[in-house]
Amino acid sequence: MVVVLGAIMSILDVTVVNVAINDLAREFETPLSTIQWVATGYTLALATVIPITGWASARFGTKRLYMISIALFVLGSMLAGLAWSAETLIAFRVLQGLGGGMIMPAGMTILTQAAGPKRVGQVMSVVGIPMLLGPILGPILGGYLVDDVSWRWIFFINLPIGLVALLAAGRILKRDTPKPAERLDAIGLILLSPGLASLIYGLAKGAELKDFLKPESAIYTAVGAVLVVGFVFRALNARNPLIDLRLLKRRSVVAASGTMVLFMASFMGAMLLLPLYYQTVRGQNALHAGLLLAPQGLGAMITMPIGGKLTDRIGPGRVVLVGMVVVVLSVAGFASVIQADTSYWLLGGIQFVMGLGMGMTMMPTMAAAIQTLDHDEVPRASTMLNIIQQVSSSVGTAMISVLLANQLADNLGGGGGGEIGSAHKIPKEVLDKIAGPMADAFQHTYWYPAGLLLFAFLPALLLPRRRPESTTADAPMQMH
Repeated sequence: MVVVLGAIMSILDVTVVNVAINDLAREFETPLSTIQWVATGYTLALATVIPITGWASARFGTKRLYMISIALFVLGSMLAGLAWSAETLIAFRVLQGLGGGMIMPAGMTILTQAAGPKRVGQVMSVVGIPMLLGPILGPILGGYLVDDVSWRWIFFINLPIGLVALLAAGRILKRDTPKPAERLDAIGLILLSPGLASLIYGLAKGAELKDFLKPESAIYTAVGAVLVVGFVFRALNARNPLIDLRLLKRRSVVAASGTMVLFMASFMGAMLLLPLYYQTVRGQNALHAGLLLAPQGLGAMITMPIGGKLTDRIGPGRVVLVGMVVVVLSVAGFASVIQADTSYWLLGGIQFVMGLGMGMTMMPTMAAAIQTLDHDEVPRASTMLNIIQQVSSSVGTAMISVLLANQLADNLGGGGGGEIGSAHKIPKEVLDKIAGPMADAFQHTYWYPAGLLLFAFLPALLLPRRRPESTTADAPMQMH
């Protein structure tokens, strides 16, 4: 209950903000290519802080770390709600992400160590509850707050939830004693965190400029790539690396990692498009856009628990492949049918089917990596997989938002600014005339994540297709 409560807060925040992007762009008079960093900056901050979670768990204790991360997340939420410009909002979202990044891996460590490998699929289903509720409640709650209260309350809403989570963690989680921790790999941290930030920013800037070789993009990309390569070399040779990349020698871990990279980048990028389509092309307010997004969460709600049980029974490989087929067909469906007047029933039906596929893909992929590991390897694998998930999400949302902004500019004869938030300023008769070209831009952009998803099948074919064998961690473990 405690872990799910904390995860709900952090995941809900992502989906709440997605539906408010259009209003934030209008509020701060900022183009999409800039305001999308409210979402991307958050997920990137998650990725940069996750690496120290394993070390911090041992150094401070899992319970204490979990409570510290929730407190930092709440502080960031309060400051984000008080932001006075796009730049300050992005900065406070980064602070919020530094706290949120440790919530999920710390919580997963508590659950997986307590359950043992034969119940990892069911544990992943429990962790997946926030992922079920997020796509349903997040857009609706965010839409209501943006339309009827204030955009600031999409951040202030975290304050009561966070306080309840802190009180529950303090009372329910068993007190744990910090252990002598291995020395923090400071060199690895210095290489990885700035490297990821620089690399993702450079790639996003290159896509925005439509030229990856311009100095404004290429310098950041090159520096980021060098730092990340340096980190990989360090991780493979250090005695106690920040992230244990040697786990990638396991077939199940490397297959799950490859699948997650491609799936999360494409899926999270596609997730950003629909609320913007509803608000800009169809003229829906944030609340109605949130309600129109609910079918996806309902579909995931059906298959998430089923996928967890099937993962424990027959192995994750078959479950993930079926789920990915469903997701690919759904994203391709959006790319085929989106027009200025597409039936809401048709769009809702495709979302529902995509939710069914999502429920059979995301958590079973995570379980595929963890099932075959020993008890002491779980925290390190959990850390690595969470980093992969967040970095991939950051890349996906950054690249797809820039591709959409460029496509809108091309279709509307603009210079490339992609100022999607300004659609509300356009007279209705003019907006009606450009709705068609705008819809074409969304339709064209959907083909990018659809194509990328096809490549995810290659590593997914290597996922285990049998239930896990017994390991040294079979017996349920007590929490620290």
